[in-house]
Amino acid sequence: MTTASTSTPALAGRDAAIPFERLVRTELRKLYDTRASRWLLMAIAALTPVVIAVLVVAMSPKDLTFNKLVDFSSTPEKMLLPALGILAMTSEWSQRTGLVTFTLVPHRRRILTAKFVATLCLGIAATAVMFAACAVGNVLAAALRHGDGSWSFGFAGFGGITLVMLIGLIEGMAFGMALLVTPVAIVLFYVLPNVWSAVFATVGGLKSAEAWVDLSEATGNFYNDKMTGTGWLQLLVALSIWVLLPLAIGVWRVNRTEVKTS
Repeated sequence: MTTASTSTPALAGRDAAIPFERLVRTELRKLYDTRASRWLLMAIAALTPVVIAVLVVAMSPKDLTFNKLVDFSSTPEKMLLPALGILAMTSEWSQRTGLVTFTLVPHRRRILTAKFVATLCLGIAATAVMFAACAVGNVLAAALRHGDGSWSFGFAGFGGITLVMLIGLIEGMAFGMALLVTPVAIVLFYVLPNVWSAVFATVGGLKSAEAWVDLSEATGNFYNDKMTGTGWLQLLVALSIWVLLPLAIGVWRVNRTEVKTS
């Protein structure tokens, strides 16, 4: 049994009557209702304090600054958040809930928008928790290990790191939408960019183009607060390749793919 993306006037009317905030709350609940998503959220919440505790103990006191703590602790979160985005977009197919979801709300773009809002809200919350944990770590490092304790970070630093986290999250959502199969999306998301980066980093003639086509390289300037006009252009090109292109494919696929019960 399958369901198409078209809808009758009666269903369309019922769809329009469902408030958008209710759809967002439903998608938020879906993000922690499944076992995989729940464990992933727990890992994201638990990993940052563990990393900060290790840094406070192991790092040299002169390096114990808020900037350094954010730099190191953001790496595991940057790796895990995209997986949450993938799960958010593939769950309707992997959990076989799409038939119910797209029958109750035939306009699939409303569901996609609600998924984006819900997932981005969780991503922003996770990033805020990371900043808060780093602040606590900086205070403890200054008190217990006589660390540097510098707070020099600035609004640009908060904005830049948050943007890096959200870009990775959206990239994960885009891969999930484009592939619709959780294992395939996760493998390709983590393998393909690394292979791509290795090719451009090792082939001499391609080295100069690496910053234009490697999203990780293009977002690296946010960590040292050295984003220039050229850097923003490089980021736009890399975003077009790794986020906008799979996102466009994903929107087309979600709107066209039949949802099956088996």
